[in-house]
Amino acid sequence: MKRIELTPKEMEDFLERVRSKKLHDTDYEIILGMGETLAFLSQALTNKNISIKRLRKILFGATTEKTDTVLGNKNKGSKESFSRLKEESEKKKKGHGRNGAAVYKGAKKEIINHETLKHGDSCPGCLKGKVYEIKKPGTIVRITGNPPLTATVYELQKLRCNLCGEVFTATPPKDIGEEKYDAASGAMIGLLKYGSGLPFNRLDTMQNCLGIPLPSSTQWDIIKAVADKIKPIYNRLLVEGAQGDLFYNDDTTMKILSLMKGTNESERTGIFTSGIISSLDERKIALFFTGRKHAGENMSDVMKKRNEELSVPIQMCDALSRNMPKDFMVILANCIAHARRKFVDVTDNFPEECMYVLNVFKEIYKHDAYCKKSNMTPEERLIYHQKNSKSIMEDFKDWLQEQFDEKKVEPNSGLGDAISYMQNHWEALTLFLREPGAPLDNNICERALKKAILHRKNALFYKTETGAYVGDMFMSIIYTCNLNDVNPFDYLVQLQNHSEDVKKNPEKWLPWNYKKNLSDDAHISSADQK
Repeated sequence: MKRIELTPKEMEDFLERVRSKKLHDTDYEIILGMGETLAFLSQALTNKNISIKRLRKILFGATTEKTDTVLGNKNKGSKESFSRLKEESEKKKKGHGRNGAAVYKGAKKEIINHETLKHGDSCPGCLKGKVYEIKKPGTIVRITGNPPLTATVYELQKLRCNLCGEVFTATPPKDIGEEKYDAASGAMIGLLKYGSGLPFNRLDTMQNCLGIPLPSSTQWDIIKAVADKIKPIYNRLLVEGAQGDLFYNDDTTMKILSLMKGTNESERTGIFTSGIISSLDERKIALFFTGRKHAGENMSDVMKKRNEELSVPIQMCDALSRNMPKDFMVILANCIAHARRKFVDVTDNFPEECMYVLNVFKEIYKHDAYCKKSNMTPEERLIYHQKNSKSIMEDFKDWLQEQFDEKKVEPNSGLGDAISYMQNHWEALTLFLREPGAPLDNNICERALKKAILHRKNALFYKTETGAYVGDMFMSIIYTCNLNDVNPFDYLVQLQNHSEDVKKNPEKWLPWNYKKNLSDDAHISSADQK
């Protein structure tokens, strides 16, 4: 766009010629420049509104990005166009919002036998039949409150001889242990800090209010001691995670105070926490890394531990180049949710176009939900998507190109940017149509990174690289437990109680097999007693 500068006097003369309809030949160039400037300002305002909308989501959060919520009343007529999946999708029945007894997996169970009857007794009601035990018992759930960490003070009675002066002290109970802080204390502090984002100083304040002091410095000493015992498991998870056939990765910003001091201009100034989720069959492993490396560089470090005989894995991430490992080959899949979000951001300015796009994604996700509900194998899922989703995506691809070819959309607009993103990364965004097991999005990794984001929002930073490493270790183990439906508190306790065996045989103490190892140890102990 050519720059045209006019003085106030020249502008006044130009406007006067316009009013009198006596334009000079040079005036047409000024009019053209004014039109281009108006178009530029209009586009800038549109982009500003989009940026403000995105900022509003960052500050206050988006309640949901579901298609019906984003489009509102504009989407009422679109349901007829997507009726093919109506028979496959079932409406969820509304519940009463209460949790049944089966949900309380970590609760203690106490069996209460009938006070007068037992299996095989005569029925006291009809006096003819016999009672038998019903497999499903009646249940009552009672929840009690306790401080995060409790304490017991043992007062040992002392007796002194009035003649010789010798003091006799009561013997403490055998089961109280020798350490002031037991394994459960370290597990609870680690779970609160790195699993729930509760900073040391807040737990310090809470414990003081409850009359059981636990200074922040003491909490760190406990955590550091636990970290030494669980480090073999973290190292083993790195090896196990490297063998996955599907990887998800992404990163988020973080602060480490010791790295922020005295940074050279030649060094990378950014500090990040990378999240990597490794999936192999039904087993998933979460790995966290905090430092100056990007997600792709951390993934390269993990891949160095991979068995070279294994096939090339699938990697799911967004389209940023820093997420890619440079020295290892992967089959790249890009996140559809990232592409979809670009259209969500411009919905207010391009409602009709975005309604079509969002409903395309909606139908693809419905197909994928049906595959999950039907427990399809990766190969069956691929066939289903090729049969039901491929034609939708091909029509969508044609529609994207049509917007530019027929000049329906300005390439520099917000919608044009979203369309260009889809076109530039089409192959990676549609890998689920060609590779068995290729996911649609990177949401599982983004959920994992919320652990690090929660820590950043509450604790604000790590003080040292050692603190960051300990945080990564705890987050990796806790979230791996979450992904595999394992109680992280019990797991951390058992790792400490069996720290010597964990150090020697970490592969036997992973979240998915440690209970079997515990039962084997209990069986051997009972056999020795006999």
